[in-house]
Amino acid sequence: MKLSRRHAGSRRVWWLAPLIALAAGSATLALGAFMVTLRVARLVTVPVRERPEEVVVRSVDRSAGTVTLSAHPDSTIPGRYALYFAGDRGLARVGEIVSMAEGAVTRRLVEEVRGTLRAGLASRVSGIYYEAPDDVGLAFEDVAIPTELGEAPAWLVPAAVSTARWVIQVHGRGVDRREAVRSLPVFHAAGLTSLLISYRNDGVAPHSADGMYALGDTEWKDVEAAIEFAVGSGAREVVLMGWSMGGALVLQAVTRSPLSRRVQGVILDSPVIDWVRVLDHQAGTRRIPIPIRRAVYQLIGSAWGRRFTRQSSAIDLARLDFVARAAELSVPILLMHSDSDTFVPSVGSRALARLRPDIVSFVPFSGAGHTRLWNYDEKRWTQAIRNWLKKTAPVRPTYSP
Repeated sequence: MKLSRRHAGSRRVWWLAPLIALAAGSATLALGAFMVTLRVARLVTVPVRERPEEVVVRSVDRSAGTVTLSAHPDSTIPGRYALYFAGDRGLARVGEIVSMAEGAVTRRLVEEVRGTLRAGLASRVSGIYYEAPDDVGLAFEDVAIPTELGEAPAWLVPAAVSTARWVIQVHGRGVDRREAVRSLPVFHAAGLTSLLISYRNDGVAPHSADGMYALGDTEWKDVEAAIEFAVGSGAREVVLMGWSMGGALVLQAVTRSPLSRRVQGVILDSPVIDWVRVLDHQAGTRRIPIPIRRAVYQLIGSAWGRRFTRQSSAIDLARLDFVARAAELSVPILLMHSDSDTFVPSVGSRALARLRPDIVSFVPFSGAGHTRLWNYDEKRWTQAIRNWLKKTAPVRPTYSP
């Protein structure tokens, strides 16, 4: 039987329909995977400005000096902490745990700094216990550090006796210079002048053209500017202290800046030693598939990816790996990290300590949260810094008052 031209044509192309559907489905899946990759990439590079308030105030007993909070990984850890509420407009300070019951924890209420705690309020627990140097009884000056992006505000806390030894504090991701205020007493007692800096895109310093984090790959230039400022103000030797991502900035500065010759030593609190390890860990906790993770690293680390992420420059993740680059480090390092850190795991710090026992003094903690070593065990944390300073960076006064 002879088919009509119409039916013959239909017979020849019937197989195209499933192929077109398959191609369309594959394109949809590919687009979906790319959009997830782009979203994750932006989570890595876009600065965090707001923190979730996941701890609920259950009750306040001012006569007993206590506050009861909902049980949360942050609220049930021993130590003393800040309690921010009402979108950070309110602040209280809480101390040791008094008692624990199912779903709740009662802590010592140290003080209500601003705002009034009441039942039902949402809050968040923070390791930033103090907010300014005068909270710890120290005089300070507001200074401006010239950087390539403009003047970056900083707090200068002079030593009791003028010396040529300074410590420059570099805060972590998503916070600001307030993070380092709790460290001021130990350095002031040791006779060092402290400089608490801001850096690009932290919400205090000038922002870069893209307004994004480069995970230390460009921010280290602001640390270099701080060293130059310190040297211009009389410093002859500098100790750099980095908290969390601030540790990545510090390590970049001591390996990439000509001014690193001024750096006598480095102190790291809960540092990012290798970003890929940290990002893999954080992605794993969010159940992000391994192919998506690898695609994210390609996206933020390549020139072609910039058209999608809107980064000014690609991030060299290999250059940020100081397990692989351990041999390039030459200054003494005090490294403190908690094995209970669920945000930046201690595996990178432990690996660096194993590779460079000649320069790394490793002080492990257990039980403390991320950058909350001081909060958890102030005495041990302070003693570790005090002992390291005596051995590594003794102070020589330039004159007596």
